[in-house]
Amino acid sequence: MPAKASRAAFGEAIIELGAKDERIVTVDADLSKSTMTAKFAKTYPERAFNVGIAESNMVGIGAGLALAGKVPFVCSFACFVVGRFETIRISVAYTNANVKIVGTHCGVAIGEDGYSQMGLEDIACIRALPNVPVVQPADELETKQVVAYAVERQGPIYLRLTRQNLEPVCPPGYRFEFGRWLVLRPGNDVTLIATGGTVFNALEAARRLEADGIAAEVINAACIKPLDEDLLLGSAGKTGHVVTVEDHSISGGLGGAVAETLGEVMPTPMKRLAVQGFGESGDAKSLYAKHGLDPVGIAASVRKFLDR
Repeated sequence: MPAKASRAAFGEAIIELGAKDERIVTVDADLSKSTMTAKFAKTYPERAFNVGIAESNMVGIGAGLALAGKVPFVCSFACFVVGRFETIRISVAYTNANVKIVGTHCGVAIGEDGYSQMGLEDIACIRALPNVPVVQPADELETKQVVAYAVERQGPIYLRLTRQNLEPVCPPGYRFEFGRWLVLRPGNDVTLIATGGTVFNALEAARRLEADGIAAEVINAACIKPLDEDLLLGSAGKTGHVVTVEDHSISGGLGGAVAETLGEVMPTPMKRLAVQGFGESGDAKSLYAKHGLDPVGIAASVRKFLDR
């Protein structure tokens, strides 16, 4: 399976699912070519709504469609859709509307477009809402299963998708289970928990660490809310050290969620690897390297954390 952006896999998935379920509709704010819903709109023109550059209106229309029995996918860049937090809070979360919020172009890996287009605070915002799960798939296989799950799930959900291509990481027979994480590589010395675009890099870092005699357990945390507490506590109890890796602000993301859980249940030495400060313009690989989210940077942080 070649590398593919999760936004592209999402676009393919909704066309396939739309053929079987006429309740599925899309609502876009003038970015359907970027969110990959343009082909859905061409295939099912009567079920696609482009509201122009009016994201609050888009969220409100999505809530109305959901309350009328449709399954709306409300799509924009993560920074723009979650930037309308107040509308999501009242129209979607508070009413428990069956809206599927899709935020694409997450993190610094969108590259040259720079900070104004980067979703770096979106997980923190949505995590604050009591009833909206946050799911970030790591490759094409997982993305298509997550989208299928979102259609069947009753209630709101936030899907966080990438602009950049993602290398396959899940095994061929993998089946997504809501609220469950996947161990991609077992280990006893340190637990590496990554999500989305950083999962492949965490795996590559583990291979580098193996050469130093460090056995890193690598976990794909597709579900950021809720966490897989059983797997988290089991792995942390085994390795005694936890490192989280994410393309999001260091505040309020996966690392924050893991730290909150460990702090309450099993205090464990922990290191959070994420974006410090604001994003900036640059190519994706250079930005990952600058923020220590590439394989070399992750491995170096783990060695320093373990004092090895």
